[in-house]
Amino acid sequence: MAARSCAGDAALRRAAEQWLLWDKNPKTSAIVKQLVAEGNAGDLQKYFGSRMEFGTAGLRAAMGAGISHMNDLTIIQTTQGFCRYLERNFSDLKKRGVVIGFDARAHLSSGGSSKRFARLAANTFISQGVPVYLFSDITPTPFVPYTVTHLKLCAGIMVTASHNPKQDNGYKVYWENGAQIISPHDKGISQAIEENQEPWPQAWDDKLIDSSLLLHDPYATVNKEYFKDIQKQCFHRNINKETNLKFVHTSVHGVGHKFVQLAFKAFDLSPPFAVPEQKDPDPEFPTVKYPNPEEGKGVLTLSFALAEKDGAKIILANDPDADRLAVAEKQESGEWKVFSGNELGALLGWWIFTCWKNHNRDTCAIKDVYMLSSTVSSKILRAIALKEGFHFEETLTGFKWMGNRAKQLMDQGKAVLFAFEEAIGYMCCPAVLDKDGVSAAVITAEMASFLATRNLSLSQQLKAVYDEYGFHITKASYFICHDPKVIQQLFDNLRNFDGKNTYPKSCGRFKVSGIRDLTTGYDSSQPDQKAILPTSKSSQMITFTFANGGVATMRTSGTEPKIKYYSELCAPPGNSDVEQLKKELDELVNALEKHFFQPEKNNLQRKTE
Repeated sequence: MAARSCAGDAALRRAAEQWLLWDKNPKTSAIVKQLVAEGNAGDLQKYFGSRMEFGTAGLRAAMGAGISHMNDLTIIQTTQGFCRYLERNFSDLKKRGVVIGFDARAHLSSGGSSKRFARLAANTFISQGVPVYLFSDITPTPFVPYTVTHLKLCAGIMVTASHNPKQDNGYKVYWENGAQIISPHDKGISQAIEENQEPWPQAWDDKLIDSSLLLHDPYATVNKEYFKDIQKQCFHRNINKETNLKFVHTSVHGVGHKFVQLAFKAFDLSPPFAVPEQKDPDPEFPTVKYPNPEEGKGVLTLSFALAEKDGAKIILANDPDADRLAVAEKQESGEWKVFSGNELGALLGWWIFTCWKNHNRDTCAIKDVYMLSSTVSSKILRAIALKEGFHFEETLTGFKWMGNRAKQLMDQGKAVLFAFEEAIGYMCCPAVLDKDGVSAAVITAEMASFLATRNLSLSQQLKAVYDEYGFHITKASYFICHDPKVIQQLFDNLRNFDGKNTYPKSCGRFKVSGIRDLTTGYDSSQPDQKAILPTSKSSQMITFTFANGGVATMRTSGTEPKIKYYSELCAPPGNSDVEQLKKELDELVNALEKHFFQPEKNNLQRKTE
């Protein structure tokens, strides 16, 4: 055992020494030099034990030194691999090129920043004769997939960690179809990264790009064209011009402020009041514990205060890279209601279909209309589709699946009006095949302005949607767990609940009527017991259907140390006993936590408000 330990320590030391030969960032190389001098195996393991895994979400990790962190050298290595992979897949890469965008994140102690990483990535491509469309300033994530399709490029890179904690950064990749990559591209890119770790001769000299004819700035063109394209979703310009409804917007120290202001202008809406303490980018995110509007009211405290001061009834909140949107509305009681992702998905789905229907008198056209949502999101779109006659499809979790499926359908001549996921992500405009918090914000504002002319609030309209299509009550949360072995054991226990290869038959008093396991590919509802949706052994995901009509999914997160759950009770139209439905769902969720998660036994940390 000691010999194996010594061999492991020596390998770590060699990895660190190799790093020092390649790393030209003085801050990260100084950190590694100190680690080598101290010879602490535990610290070396933390920085050099395993390379960041490149998956379909690209990279997401803390900024810092070593192969397990986001830094100049790992960005160079990743981009070299990605460049070689693109060369193998596109014979015209040097003609078409790639787009690169970045947010405002920065990390003083390691010298890393999104802008720095984006320039190094651009330099890597340009050194190989590949044209690069590098945004000259911070930009929302959805502008990158938009640019890929608008300029017909081979790929896109967005340097962002979205709503993760301030120390993190990420590297998100889009394919030529404008959607995030899916397998097998992730595996191919990962392999190419392994094969291209030594920095190429000009890898560190990013000043070279400034004089290169291969460097282009798409900022002005894309800003103009994007806002022109989203205006195709503007249906009530006259109402927008005259509305008295006031909005507050927060970009939570991210990139969204300027772009949401421009979106409101494009729709002829008066600009929203911007939360002054949060409107400018700040990589420290000083006013919030987590820069994630999905976390609820804690992130919106300053927004509530500004809305009260200025008499605004609706708050629109983007996450730091402006691809997500949270919405809150002041109720008649004076309380603020923060809509869940599923509730806003129901409202936007209803609104976008209503607008389409009012502008398409050809009744045959509906046979080519589609809406999508992820499998852990509310099935409200399915209920609307069944009644109205359009198509609904569910995909695996994440916009990589919805974006790719939307593109397939659009290529077949279908109209994909809307897609959403419960994690406050909405695709309201076919020009962007990813979630887009900018277009979602302005479309929500137009919807609210229209409803105000009918003396209806968003909350009242949501109830009307449920009255017409059936109540869909949802509840989602998560537990934090930093130990992968505990997570694995928890899911193994569910698969061997009453002996080997047996799933639970009940959860407390709730009888289980169906099981779908997208890790193993098992689905009890199918004749051959094989799941229809794609399976992935690298992530955990089990869905339980209950005899009372409830559905609950447990899954691991691809970017955070969380085990998430999603639950829903659906009632047919006419069942208006909402409080009873909520009570039943609360009891189901309590049973799920107690019997399936077992937080005390597994030492899981609950979500805190």
